[in-house]
Amino acid sequence: MNKVTQIEVVGDVLVIATEGYLNKDLGEDIQNAAHDHIENGIKKVLINLERSNIVNSIGASILIELIEELQEKEGELAFCNLATIIEKTFKIMGLTKYCESYLNQAEALEKMA
Repeated sequence: MNKVTQIEVVGDVLVIATEGYLNKDLGEDIQNAAHDHIENGIKKVLINLERSNIVNSIGASILIELIEELQEKEGELAFCNLATIIEKTFKIMGLTKYCESYLNQAEALEKMA
């Protein structure tokens, strides 16, 4: 199943964990969860993709919209626990030019603090 499995604020970082295929539906779920928190002052978003192992272009394009929303508020988006295929896809689509990618959530939270 494709879903957001966790939404929590750790310090000043919103952590969104997912499961399944990062397609239009899951991308929109991520965007909606992030948008609600961004409107309430959160500027740092970490997406943990440990349990997602594939992404399509629509899912990635929704993440680009999220990057733009955060940049307008001088925020940042980062990813952790990327499957190799997702990492390559993000690189090809140019997402890695605008976002950091970390090996795991602990490293990401430490660096984003």
